Amino acid sequence: MCHGNICRSPMAEFVMKYLIQKEGLEEHFLIESAATSAEEIGNGVYPPARRKLAEHGIGCEGKTARQMTRSDYDRYDYIIGMDTRNIRNMLNIYGGDPENKIKMLMNYTRRPGDVADPWYTGDFEATWRDVLEGCQALLDILTSADNTRSTN
Repeated sequence: MCHGNICRSPMAEFVMKYLIQKEGLEEHFLIESAATSAEEIGNGVYPPARRKLAEHGIGCEGKTARQMTRSDYDRYDYIIGMDTRNIRNMLNIYGGDPENKIKMLMNYTRRPGDVADPWYTGDFEATWRDVLEGCQALLDILTSADNTRSTN
């Protein structure tokens, strides 16, 4: 999850799908990204984010921004946010986190904290590195625990 669902969260969605496909685990995961705001609903992945994914052979065709819903909490086992502001918004939308599903992506790495926001920095390479590191670390944890559940 990120603010608009046009940069960081779709990058994470498609990186995670790519990593899972490489491992042959597609049938064990449901991965979707969403926004905590309504600002970009229906818009496609932001062109620089799309280009960064394409540089690494990852497509994101057909993805349009959607806003998270309260029912997403029951649908997913893991709900991953890109920064502390997104986490606050997610907690407000969900009315809390009674099952401890909400985590920040970078907290699965050795560099906990926010995923760099390219909307403000323009640095899609830094975001790529954060997303790749976070997704790989999360996948390593999920597969090492033989814990193949749905994630968002």
